[in-house]
Amino acid sequence: MSKSKKNIVAIILARGGSKGLPKKNILPINGKPLIVYSIEAAKKSKYVNRVLVSTDDQEIADIALANNAEVPFLRPKKLSNDTATSEVALKHAVEWLRDKENYQTDIIVYLQTTDLFRSKSMIDDCVKVLLKKPEVDSAFMGLEVHKNFWRKEKGKFTRLADDIPYGIARQSREPLYREDTGLALATRSSVILNGDRIGENVHIVPYDQNVDFIDIHTEFERWLSEILIKDGKIIPNK
Repeated sequence: MSKSKKNIVAIILARGGSKGLPKKNILPINGKPLIVYSIEAAKKSKYVNRVLVSTDDQEIADIALANNAEVPFLRPKKLSNDTATSEVALKHAVEWLRDKENYQTDIIVYLQTTDLFRSKSMIDDCVKVLLKKPEVDSAFMGLEVHKNFWRKEKGKFTRLADDIPYGIARQSREPLYREDTGLALATRSSVILNGDRIGENVHIVPYDQNVDFIDIHTEFERWLSEILIKDGKIIPNK
């Protein structure tokens, strides 16, 4: 991990409470705590200066520290309950660095622990957009899809992006993009301090991979991730 001229900090949010899958963030996936995959991804970046874990749980903090991440504080409980948003937790971390360490961040890289199947280039691909394009507020991974999407509004189903015509070959269809900030999001600190995660001017980095359906929130998804690594030989951060 090399130093960047800008202060680029990866922040991994990992609270202790998880009703659907208890201790989700530190459950073993192929013998490794889930959170470690995100720490390792951040530390492999060519641009990230610091890797910080924001948690309210001492056990998570200990595992993060043992894997060379920083845990400079334990997040207040009021910012770690079921209704607390990622935006609030990110803002708290950026303000803590500013107020307690006099450390001014330029770019924040947000990673979600439950999205472990990142390719090694995803983080740097997002950061590079912000380094090269000062007009862009946020860059994030987006799954490129060619399906039709609908929404129900006031009891009626309407097709989204209905200007994309039916009856043309998949490879000729204009793609839509699913927002996957959990895989990688690079956003300017000013956006975070404003209480947002994504700014108004965005750039989507498209990706297409065969494990795009994995986001670990259940025991089945944890088990399936292990199968994909062990038997499918699909290794995160490669």
